Amino acid sequence: MSLMSFEEALSLLEKHIPSYDRIEKVALTNCLDRILAEDIKALQDHPFYPTASMDGYALRHKEQDAPLKIIASLGAGEFKELHAKNNECIKTFTGALISEDLDTLVPVENVEVQEDTLIVKEKVSLGFAVRKKGESYKKGELLLKKGTKLGFSEIALLGELGFVHISVFIQPVVGILSTGSEIKDLGESLENPAQIRSSNHLALAVLAQKYGARAIIFPLLKDDESLISQSIQNALKSCDILVTSGGVSMGDYDFIKTELAKNYELIINKVDVKPGRHIKIAKKDEKFIIALPGFPYSAMVMFSLFARHVLNAWLLQNTKCVQAFFKGRYEKKSEYLEFVACHIEYKEG
Repeated sequence: MSLMSFEEALSLLEKHIPSYDRIEKVALTNCLDRILAEDIKALQDHPFYPTASMDGYALRHKEQDAPLKIIASLGAGEFKELHAKNNECIKTFTGALISEDLDTLVPVENVEVQEDTLIVKEKVSLGFAVRKKGESYKKGELLLKKGTKLGFSEIALLGELGFVHISVFIQPVVGILSTGSEIKDLGESLENPAQIRSSNHLALAVLAQKYGARAIIFPLLKDDESLISQSIQNALKSCDILVTSGGVSMGDYDFIKTELAKNYELIINKVDVKPGRHIKIAKKDEKFIIALPGFPYSAMVMFSLFARHVLNAWLLQNTKCVQAFFKGRYEKKSEYLEFVACHIEYKEG
């Protein structure tokens, strides 16, 4: 049987990915790492008025050579209609508004104060320490695009804009179903040297969460054909993507492959890659079953290449590729397209 190329498999998968428009409102304090489901534009300039970026004295740049009369003091949060005449200045604290008559702020360490008179000891440039209107962003400017992953800075910005709740994509649900008569769950005792503890279900669940999904881990399954068939049907009721591990190769007990071929729309059956060429992807209505090999490395690589591709499409995430120089030697071990884990170092950008 000729194998489908990796590029062909991704292209075919993309044709079967349905649109995803499930959105919910989430409190701003609970949306870390959620995916924004709307464009966010500035409703007004920020700052809306010229603002002091440090403590000092607001004055006219051209009047720094003459003694100036201090007519008032203005703190952050205060809104006073103050008008400075010629040779007058206003003591102004960080975050306070700059009077519209004035254009420069001289920091406190550059001046000498004698009662209500200010003498500038060290002059500054025009507009020094004054944040201009709209310096951070201007009214109508696109600040966050739909599909942005919300981190600390994005959440801070949304708070600054006045949002209490924000529209985000509902997290797709990825179900994890590991199979194999040889695997035991966490906490279970190994009864003989041929048994191992399952790790796939844990790693795959964490990968699903990393890529923006909510993970459900189903109970481990023994290699029983009728049990596997019923478990897949039940699991699909609770998730958008069901990821299985094990049971897709050429063995007598590989019942996953039989079940998918018999009862589901099998869209991908083996791919020209290493590791994981026995991967199978099937559909049931708009739900995916992504059947991965049981070998942990193969399962992780195939999940990252195929399951992530579906999640990225739904959540408007781009798959990032990084060009790098390969240091050392690698000898190809097979006729297939090989994916190899490596360590990446960043040097001088």
